[in-house]
Amino acid sequence: MVTLGIDPGTAAMGYGLVRQAPAGLSLIDYGVITTPASLPLPRRLQVLYQGLMEIIARHEPSHAAVEQLFFAKNARTALVVGQARGVALLAAANSGVPVSEYTPLQVKQAIADYGRGSKYQVQIMVRMLLNLDTVPQPDDAADALAVAICHINTMRFTTLIGGAR
Repeated sequence: MVTLGIDPGTAAMGYGLVRQAPAGLSLIDYGVITTPASLPLPRRLQVLYQGLMEIIARHEPSHAAVEQLFFAKNARTALVVGQARGVALLAAANSGVPVSEYTPLQVKQAIADYGRGSKYQVQIMVRMLLNLDTVPQPDDAADALAVAICHINTMRFTTLIGGAR
């Protein structure tokens, strides 16, 4: 199973691909799709969509996981991030990739086993779970990897619970 994790944002949309194999988790790819602030918003969203479509075509993930918008102090920021989330959901749906959504709290609990953990704690756990020498950079990419791992862990747990019935 290959999962594409997405940390939505308009300036930088993080993505991370993780494979679940019998031997454990392995990193496939990660990075960010960036857009210049000088572009009008519709064009920025188009760049994000095209970038995600290329990543999906290249890696053919079996699942996608997108971080939900938790809250924002600035309504304008929330709206723009919401639009980036919509682009991520649309790219996955148009590619036929099933999508799951997770709150930041769910991601932290699945990765660091504590919902109030710091961003740094989550990044350290991502490094450890993927057996990497360093924490993936930039932060948006590390966050996307955490979302992918959260989905894999959630699916594994759901399978175990379903099999116990």
